Amino acid sequence: MNTTKIHAEIEAKLAETQPALEVLAVEGAGSGTVRVVIDHPDGVTLDLCAAVSGDLELVREKVGIEVSSPGRERPLTRPEHYQRFLGRRAKVRTAEPLEGQSNFTGELVGASSDEITISAGDALVAIPYSAIKRSNLIEE
Repeated sequence: MNTTKIHAEIEAKLAETQPALEVLAVEGAGSGTVRVVIDHPDGVTLDLCAAVSGDLELVREKVGIEVSSPGRERPLTRPEHYQRFLGRRAKVRTAEPLEGQSNFTGELVGASSDEITISAGDALVAIPYSAIKRSNLIEE
């Protein structure tokens, strides 16, 4: 199963049928199934997940599809995600250590076009987007 190709098909179809929707992730879920994590400015409801699943009928002929919301610990993958969630707590993992560590947890206090700033402990840490391996919101 080529997840990159399937991701592109899903993105194209949903851009056509659900233009306000954002596909956050398309990942293998085992046994020929992919999980599609979506977000919407008005929130993700069960009805929206069902509608998206219906929109992806042609893709479902190739692989099984699970559609879900990002949940409370939503992944942050684009600069606009960080900007949208300024003031919220996040966990950020970098590909290589910065200032002697690779994991940062704290409040998102800044998000420019090049980097985020997180208040981690008593320090403000600037992390370039290019250094981020994975990040997500965390519960307060």
